[in-house]
Amino acid sequence: MFFSCSKGLVNSTFHDLDMLDELLKNYDRRALPTSHIGIPTVVSCEIYIRSFGSINPETMDYEVDLYLRQHWLDERLRKPNLSKPLDLNDPKLVQRIWKPEVFFANAKHAEFQYVTVPNVLVRINPSGEILYMLRLKLTFSCMMDLYRYPLDSQVCTIELASFSKTTEELNLTWSEEKPVNLYENLKLPQFEITDMNTSVCNEKFHIGEYSCLKAEFYLQRSIGYHLVQSYLPTVLIVVISWVSFWLNVEAIPARITLGVTTLLTISSKGSGIQNNLPPVSYVKAMDVWMGACTTFVFAALLEFIIVNYLWRKRIESSSSVATDASQISLKLISSSTDCNGDSKNVIKSSEPNGPEDENIEFHTVTPGKLRAKKIDRLCRIAFPCAFLVFCVVYWPYYLM
Repeated sequence: MFFSCSKGLVNSTFHDLDMLDELLKNYDRRALPTSHIGIPTVVSCEIYIRSFGSINPETMDYEVDLYLRQHWLDERLRKPNLSKPLDLNDPKLVQRIWKPEVFFANAKHAEFQYVTVPNVLVRINPSGEILYMLRLKLTFSCMMDLYRYPLDSQVCTIELASFSKTTEELNLTWSEEKPVNLYENLKLPQFEITDMNTSVCNEKFHIGEYSCLKAEFYLQRSIGYHLVQSYLPTVLIVVISWVSFWLNVEAIPARITLGVTTLLTISSKGSGIQNNLPPVSYVKAMDVWMGACTTFVFAALLEFIIVNYLWRKRIESSSSVATDASQISLKLISSSTDCNGDSKNVIKSSEPNGPEDENIEFHTVTPGKLRAKKIDRLCRIAFPCAFLVFCVVYWPYYLM
């Protein structure tokens, strides 16, 4: 019994193919299905996206692996006697029927899938309804607004249009149910698809008006990668530069090494981030962040230069006071020798006359030393507070 059923299916399949061959003998694939009645042929389109990724802000494009499904009615292929729909994937047989001449208007590069066989299918229903499906790998252009990068959201599109037939001959429409379908396990490395929108449009050229379809994908960039790779390291570099305020003013090599190292490190980090972005003419959110962090690190180094200058000025003042004190002592010695000629008086004259002489250097150097230390203590609080204020302004502004 099983053998007889299998034999019946084989016979019916051959019978259907024979009827198709009869239909194709007088079939003209150059003519549109509705050209004989003077109305445009309506083609319903549907896209199934298998993979969506490689969104590159440097080249402003992204890659998609998709199935394009097109439906239309061709009365010339109506055959109610067919036992079941015929699925054809023979490229030579597929070329014998009329198919819509469509193209992706914003595609930069496209590849037809041949592994392991040509990924194309034509299904002919007994009612004359045709399903034409093919698999493509495309690179689409996506003009991005990087003003808020990397806290940005983008809108990338897929544009499908008629290539040679005007709206008087061919009209493209989206499928009524789920015109754009995404693979259920589809994940993007740096973005999240928050919404999708489909629309119908017409493109006008000097030779006519052409039907077109547009699918818009609203993408929100995931901040996790940039928090780990950009924001957190730069925050740590800025905080490390503040260690200089807790070092002694006399620790010149340590403070210079710390300041210069943090400045070079954050400059190198900023250059690495910019290498992955196009040279746009406007300031991005990342540019503002890196500029502010570089300013804080440079200000910490500049603060040490000012403090060190005040410290050296104190030393010069101390040397001047010591020189003046020596000259006064010599004059006292000389005066005592001339008047009394007593060596005891000479020695007595060279000794301090009181507490004021003993502390003359202390009272002279204290103001400069206090100013230097006061600036360090003030910066220990001022720099973190200023950076906190910057963060409070930066994050709400670019995240809104």
